[in-house]
Amino acid sequence: MTHITVDLTNTGGIIKPMNAVNNGPAGSRTRGYSSFDAFEQAEIPYARTHDSSYFEPYGGQYTVDVHRIFENFDADENDPASYFFGPTDQYMADILSVGCKPFYRLGASIEHHTKRGTIPPKDFAKWARICEHIIMHYNEGWANGFHYNIEYWEIWNEPECTNPDGSTPCWQGTLEEFGEFFFTSFTYLKTRFPHLKIGGPAFTSSTIRKEKLEAILGRFRTSELKPDFFSYHRYFHTIEKFLETVYRGREVADEYFGKDCECILNEWNYICGWLGDDFLNSVRTIMSLKGSAVLSAVMLAGQSTPVDMLMYYDARPCAFNGLYAPYTYELLKGYYALKNFATLRRLGTHVKTEFAKDDIYSCAATNGTDSACLLTYYNNEMQEDRDVCLHFENVASQNGVKVCYRLLDDTHDSELVREEIFTAPCFDLYLTMPMYTTYLITVTAL
Repeated sequence: MTHITVDLTNTGGIIKPMNAVNNGPAGSRTRGYSSFDAFEQAEIPYARTHDSSYFEPYGGQYTVDVHRIFENFDADENDPASYFFGPTDQYMADILSVGCKPFYRLGASIEHHTKRGTIPPKDFAKWARICEHIIMHYNEGWANGFHYNIEYWEIWNEPECTNPDGSTPCWQGTLEEFGEFFFTSFTYLKTRFPHLKIGGPAFTSSTIRKEKLEAILGRFRTSELKPDFFSYHRYFHTIEKFLETVYRGREVADEYFGKDCECILNEWNYICGWLGDDFLNSVRTIMSLKGSAVLSAVMLAGQSTPVDMLMYYDARPCAFNGLYAPYTYELLKGYYALKNFATLRRLGTHVKTEFAKDDIYSCAATNGTDSACLLTYYNNEMQEDRDVCLHFENVASQNGVKVCYRLLDDTHDSELVREEIFTAPCFDLYLTMPMYTTYLITVTAL
């Protein structure tokens, strides 16, 4: 039997935003099928605006990307007429309408075929000034704009990404050129907007080789201005690979940006391979109960690691969306994993547990009166059922507590399956967990 202790006096820090995503709600509210209500109910904290231009309901090719908003690079960047904000305005409004905050990616969507937005700008300083005006539009009301106070602004995406054939889908210049571009853009924007969080560069992985790191980030060793966050990506099929990634990410951030820099893994999902049957099986997994267990296990493990935010890729209807079905917007198992984690975020204070034990991943939270513990059983290979004893200590309630068990498995969508009343400050709960199941245990004062 696996024993896990939840001592409600053993607290430390806040529940971090492990349940953020890439991209916002989609579909048609007027026609009655969309992810708007689901997005709001899951209390998703941030939506990163990357690859948004590949989805027509977000505004398609006219959305978010710098070269889409400012199409003629030779135009006057100070003239509002040089910008086409309409589709992105609607997309930002849609994200904000569900209680979510945009995490704005400045740059271009990935380009596997025709290259346009990933060609290095011919004037790095002008590109930064264009971005300045985009920020002004959304935060300072410039060009009939808004005062949204969008906090996070990320410069570029995966500059070092290389395909198996040697092609580069995200940056068509050299790494040294990107280093100069990133440093120039960041320095200008951070000087102009010192109160905002500006960072990047959304590396393909935090395990990038040393010579590439130096080419891109070396200029920051002697710079007084440092990025507010270091962002990177990783796709994996084991929690061990996830842990390797986030601990390495912290090391890179400490070395180049300093210990106050946030670490954000802002693209991740389950992948066991990118080619042939491996990729097809990965997509099937993403949309299955196993995919929900991966999602839950990573969020639970992430709470106890140096990563400051996780952003699941993707809430845009595509092969990487394990939250809801395209076209019908019917909810998939992964959606309930995100929604479960919102319960911990709402409670606020992290209660420390032995987060990974016998492939059972756990995280608990409290607000001082009510508490909850979320548990997921995940291993990439099928294992036998686990019997779990969940021991609660120092439960503060004069009149007792109600314990509710909500189950996510093949036949339950985080539905209430059991209730109990306890009057003692310490008690044990017993669970049998088949592989890939998740339990949300809530403890509510009577």
